[in-house]
Amino acid sequence: MPRPLTIDFVSDVVCPWCVIGLRSLETALARAADVVTAEIRFHPFELNPAMPPEGENIVEHIGRKYGATPEQSAATRAMIRERAAEFGFTMAMTDDSRIYNTFDAHRLLHWAGLNGGQHALKMALFTAYFTEGRNPGDRAVLLAAAEQAGLDAAAAARVLEDGRYGQEVRAEETLWQSRGINAVPAIVLEGRYLISGGQPPEAFEQALRQIAADAA
Repeated sequence: MPRPLTIDFVSDVVCPWCVIGLRSLETALARAADVVTAEIRFHPFELNPAMPPEGENIVEHIGRKYGATPEQSAATRAMIRERAAEFGFTMAMTDDSRIYNTFDAHRLLHWAGLNGGQHALKMALFTAYFTEGRNPGDRAVLLAAAEQAGLDAAAAARVLEDGRYGQEVRAEETLWQSRGINAVPAIVLEGRYLISGGQPPEAFEQALRQIAADAA
């Protein structure tokens, strides 16, 4: 019988490597379905917690934060676009794209986790931001993503309006930072094995099979 695993996936919805990491992990889980099954739990991480609502141009942001030139930024986006395409995901980022605040998105994801729609909402938010170029901090975008994920849009609106789950999100962020997570994606298998970044499916599959073998 396949061994059930718990996988904690710490990420942000404006992190392109988080898309790649998730799709790669899912590919590996499909390949290793003979030995493991998994529950993926998403946890919040804000790459830019101080980002204002209007966001910042991606080229300017990457240049200021990491010292990358516009040419380097474009080359990185091209590489990420190719990696994502391998998993059937469209990255449509350009020089005019923006980085946005994601705190409200994480509040809504926390709520979705209580209502069985976290994975679907996560993917809807990834698509809204990376493929459609929409602001994941905008209430209309968040509600559209919730509806697309099959969640109750009216209930989602109430969550956003009353500030619900803000303390829970902050507490989770603090918890994972206290565990040494300072970059994403961070994928923790069974609460013990950390895999960082957008690793290829082979790396995830090897880890999954090793955990299953050790348990046997």
